[in-house]
Amino acid sequence: MREFVVEADGGSRGNPGPAGYGAVVSDAATGETLAEAAEYIGVATNNVAEYRGLLAGLRAARELDPDARVRVRMDSKLVVEQMSGRWKIKHPAMKPLAAQAATVFPPDRVTYEWIPRERNTHADRLANEAMDAGRRGESWSPAESRADLDTPPTAPVAPAPEGTPGDATAGAARVREALASAGGAAAPGEPEPERRPAAEGTAAAGAADPAGTVRGRSTEDASGEEPDTEPGPGADDTQPGPRADDTEAADVQGGRGAEGDSGGAGGPAPTGRARGRRAGEPPATGVRAAGASGEGPADGGPGRPAGPAPADADRRAAQAVATPSSGWAPADMGAPATFVLLRHGETPLTPQKRFSGSGGSDPSLSDIGREQAGKVAAALARRGTVQAVVASPLARTRETARIVAARLGLDVAVEDGLRETDFGAWEGLTFGEVRERYPEDLDAWLASPDAEPTGGGESFAATAARVAEARDRLLAEYRGRTVLLVTHVTPVKMMIRLALGAPPEALFRMELSAASLSAVAYYADGNASVRLFNDTSHLR
Repeated sequence: MREFVVEADGGSRGNPGPAGYGAVVSDAATGETLAEAAEYIGVATNNVAEYRGLLAGLRAARELDPDARVRVRMDSKLVVEQMSGRWKIKHPAMKPLAAQAATVFPPDRVTYEWIPRERNTHADRLANEAMDAGRRGESWSPAESRADLDTPPTAPVAPAPEGTPGDATAGAARVREALASAGGAAAPGEPEPERRPAAEGTAAAGAADPAGTVRGRSTEDASGEEPDTEPGPGADDTQPGPRADDTEAADVQGGRGAEGDSGGAGGPAPTGRARGRRAGEPPATGVRAAGASGEGPADGGPGRPAGPAPADADRRAAQAVATPSSGWAPADMGAPATFVLLRHGETPLTPQKRFSGSGGSDPSLSDIGREQAGKVAAALARRGTVQAVVASPLARTRETARIVAARLGLDVAVEDGLRETDFGAWEGLTFGEVRERYPEDLDAWLASPDAEPTGGGESFAATAARVAEARDRLLAEYRGRTVLLVTHVTPVKMMIRLALGAPPEALFRMELSAASLSAVAYYADGNASVRLFNDTSHLR
């Protein structure tokens, strides 16, 4: 049975705005480009355009061989998770597109895999060609397309590691892949790992590509709909019953942070991370069959190397793992991206253990909290390793970040995805008060990450998806650097759990104090290493 790889993408210049998609079908065994599709679709959202690209790619693959197996690879985690059945689809414009895509091939012959944006450049360029043609009032022309010429050949594929960056399971799979590519054999009983290039130039969210296109992360479109099943690696969890030793209501619930963050009032606005993508205007459409695509530039083009050889860092890492000099030898993977995770200092609500989320009063630090932030700043200044500071948007995190950044001589960037949950009608209440007033809602919330707090707060499944995407954006933007992330209970615990590959219930066993420091290092092979957790020695 033949196997195809379908890579698809879509974009909107405005979200919603003028939009288009691109899709490419290649032979899984040889990497040869077999067909391309692109179309300007008028005004639509990013996510609708991505679904249209997926549908076009699947249909192009079916025209080539209706009996084939298909491996879909996209940089839209939303589409991948929804089509894999792990997230529900709420948006009315996406439901029919997803239903159509699910019927092109039998479900057991299609798999979905998330890939970083820099490994989806062929489809991305097709989408932008179609949007540019639409803006000129023309149709996309296969004969004039340069997407195939400007993109290095797709490497032959094999079963790939699953999971998002920093996911310990995925990282272990990538080490096995690197071991095999470095000359070692696959572990007994395991399939031969895929040999494919590692990305060299991960694009930061909002960064411009060579064509000048600004892209943002694909989360949800302008409807505000969010995934409504637990997204696995990005999920957070709850802890039944209050903890006497925790310092805020959300932390009282174990994995659930009681201090949510949305766009709090005051302070600097979030830094310019673009969420939309450029798009074109009138109709442009086309599908072409193509021959071998061996005309890619020798240097592999922007974003990834040519040919199927793995990155040197992966080879070195594999060799270090396979042949340690003595004991546990560190893998040589170059400088990791290190996230130093700082929970903000105390607010007036912290010692009272009240829910303090993004839908509440957005308190500033108390005098104790400002003193704690000063002690953190002094400790980090002595270490001298932090190169950038990023904060969630609420007042308490921005204030903590400003105190630390001023001591370090750095600016503060704001990342909305690091905020905590909106606790709806529970904002400002203690756990006991919520139990008394909303017992059924609280029980449901404790039992399922899909449940929302009373009054339309944010579910933890939605929080988890947002935090995981923020982590991935920051990893792309700050690769190889040490970054201080000033955030809250849930984001810190979630990143620690994911890095460890620990089960969800591990969150119930974590205590996270105000103004505590934790740290995770993320390596080039996808592995993560927890360096520190809940350190409060600087406060003594």
